[in-house]
Amino acid sequence: MPSLSIRKIDVETLNLLRQQAVQHGISMEEEVRQIIKQSVTTPENIGDMAVRLFTPVYGDALNIAPREVFEPISFE
Repeated sequence: MPSLSIRKIDVETLNLLRQQAVQHGISMEEEVRQIIKQSVTTPENIGDMAVRLFTPVYGDALNIAPREVFEPISFE
């Protein structure tokens, strides 16, 4: 698998990266891999996000009540 070296990272950035990795319970190397992957992948579209978020709550199909049809208003 290819590797990547990054030079000239300031100390503050490195410390913040280390803290973030500790918070996620992973190595700094894995943290960087995840950050890079997230930054270059296509963002999730809104429809897929809605399905992912609401399917566990509502099941496979949302129960939407049928629309009521009303007669148009007459102004005579």
